[in-house]
Amino acid sequence: MKAAAPVAPDLGDLTARLLAARTALEGVAHRTPVATSSTLDERVQASVFLKCENLQRAGAFKFRGAWNAISRLPEEARRRGVVAYSSGNHAQAVALVARRLGIPAAIVMPAGSSALKLAATRDYGAEVVLCGPGAPGAGPGAGAADRAAVAERLALERGCPLVPPFDHPDVIAGQGTAAAELIEDAGSLDALLVPVGGGGLISGSALAARRLSPGCRVIGVEPEGGDDGVRSFHSGRLERVENPRTIADGARTPSLGRITFPLIRQLVSDMVAVPDAALIDAMRFVWERMKLVVEPTGVLGLAALTSGRVKLPGMRVGVILSGGNVDPVAARAWLGGDAR
Repeated sequence: MKAAAPVAPDLGDLTARLLAARTALEGVAHRTPVATSSTLDERVQASVFLKCENLQRAGAFKFRGAWNAISRLPEEARRRGVVAYSSGNHAQAVALVARRLGIPAAIVMPAGSSALKLAATRDYGAEVVLCGPGAPGAGPGAGAADRAAVAERLALERGCPLVPPFDHPDVIAGQGTAAAELIEDAGSLDALLVPVGGGGLISGSALAARRLSPGCRVIGVEPEGGDDGVRSFHSGRLERVENPRTIADGARTPSLGRITFPLIRQLVSDMVAVPDAALIDAMRFVWERMKLVVEPTGVLGLAALTSGRVKLPGMRVGVILSGGNVDPVAARAWLGGDAR
């Protein structure tokens, strides 16, 4: 499927949407805590503030964007239900939002998605439509990127709104409320480290930082096996990685979006990539030292610090722990062995 042309960002409109999202999510999304660790501060020689979105509804920041986008749909459209596509966390978020609003939801997910995330999406009451390798009727050339095309076709057939995982202004605005809360609770920041998949979270976070902490450097972090965003940021072209190989399943998107890419280019200071071994090390630290269950994608920002890929000595650094939906069986394999 040919990618659509990037959209020039209207920062005034997006900032207004961010402020409106703060009101829309108040009393609905959890205001997740900000955690600190003197051991972590000593290790990285900085003052670090961790925004614990692993403790958000449905276990990830995605609830924010899903609620903000779906709750703003016209009543008539919303009653018909919604369609979404996701490898896991957006799927669970949309399913939970739909259940809370009393509307049907159909979620297109890759057949190879985490068993935990597939089960949770179904448990929230959504219809799961599998696609890609291993899905019923999938051809030998089927890839995970096909989920967007399948979802678009399904939405058209059913006459339902499509709620994309990141490339939507109300989704971006909803995701940005996590960074807004972090800055309000922790105070002004010198830098903010944010996991990157399709770019919705970092786009919203950069909008929030621009308004609430001017001068804060926003740095996006991807896994090395799915570094399309890093390469796009530095080349100025929208790069792709088909079926990225990484344990960070929430960052396996093939590319940034037509809205998020120009936002990132305009508002983000830098983009870096870290190896999976660094993700395992960061997971082990927060699990063992801070008693926080965080998934591989969720520790991307922290891993950039603990691995030394990003050095910010003496600075006040915010880090978004984006999710905690990790398969215990997989976690046992990662944390029980050597991080190599």
